[in-house]
Amino acid sequence: MVIGVCVMAIEVVMPQMGQSVAEGTVLQWFKQEGERVKKDEPLLSINTDKIDVEIPSPGAGILSRILVHDGETVPVGTNLATIDTAEPGQPVTAIPSSAPPVEAVRISDKTRDWYSPAVLELAKRQGLELSELEKVSGTGRGGRVTRRDILTYLEQRQTVDASPAQEEVIPFTPMRRAIAEHMVRSKQTAPHATAIIEVDMTAIAEFREREKDAFAERWGCTLTFLPFIIQATASALKAYPWLNAWVHEDRIVLKREFNIGIAVALAEGLIVPVLKGVERLGVAEIAQASDALARRAREKRLTPIDVQGGTFTVNNLGVSGILLATPIIVQPQTATLGIGAVTKRPIVVGDDVTIGSMAYFCLSFDHRTIDGAVAGPFLEKLKTILEAFAPP
Repeated sequence: MVIGVCVMAIEVVMPQMGQSVAEGTVLQWFKQEGERVKKDEPLLSINTDKIDVEIPSPGAGILSRILVHDGETVPVGTNLATIDTAEPGQPVTAIPSSAPPVEAVRISDKTRDWYSPAVLELAKRQGLELSELEKVSGTGRGGRVTRRDILTYLEQRQTVDASPAQEEVIPFTPMRRAIAEHMVRSKQTAPHATAIIEVDMTAIAEFREREKDAFAERWGCTLTFLPFIIQATASALKAYPWLNAWVHEDRIVLKREFNIGIAVALAEGLIVPVLKGVERLGVAEIAQASDALARRAREKRLTPIDVQGGTFTVNNLGVSGILLATPIIVQPQTATLGIGAVTKRPIVVGDDVTIGSMAYFCLSFDHRTIDGAVAGPFLEKLKTILEAFAPP
């Protein structure tokens, strides 16, 4: 019962976290229906664009209704919940839910074994006893079980029951699902073409080998080939700006800043944090910044800002020993550059055969935006810059 309250409703919506992000997944609600919330207090966590983000409450009041529950995926702009708040100076009394509350049950002393009312309600409807609920692996915050985890467990159990014993069924994680959706969307959106060039990295390899210990001591990070390549890429993009662009519907948007996405491999997938304003950075600054981004990615400390605004992407395939590959474009960008492993092999210089540190550079580009007549000269420009490297 509500007495003497002038109530105003605030909607909590799925936020837009990036240009190409169309949906998000609710991972966990930190409050239950009927609980009081403060403005800017963490209200829920979501997964979008392969990162987990905590969403603050847009206002103070009572969380009167949760519309999208743990594990559910909805489009950007969807109303997730309603907060009832009083006008200034008016008291707020909690509004009881129309359905009787389901108390959270703790079956051990571990935090992850607390189950939300939504999870318990779904488990009850599906006939899951608490003993079987313990077998469900949680992907929510702190390992908590979400509604999606239960649905995945039920699908897996049904499939395993009907599968031969020698098979193992592994459901997609939220990150793997996000990667899959983006890869399919990119291939369906952009007609991919790939151009490959061989680059002599000998001068840079010799400099790196000679200076890597002193560099690590001075700058606090490892000197790899990547900062040299990123710096050279920014220079080449200045000469060929159509590769530093986004495709937006029927328009090409040329970008004035050079924000290079750096593909970082994680145990559960791939994520692309963005190094901003590369054209203003030296090799040492690029090395420090890219190392910090990669470290935060592996520690799952990236923010939405860290993965937004990329204008071109570099994927260092060589760390896995790959010589060449055809990378998939990060939408809505125009191109992605894949760097193969730098390996020593015989090369012909003039009329002589010598040993050089060589690498294949693979440029995948959106054929709607540019043709080989632009991709080829861009790669030649990049090759010239790298091969002309002279130690400072």
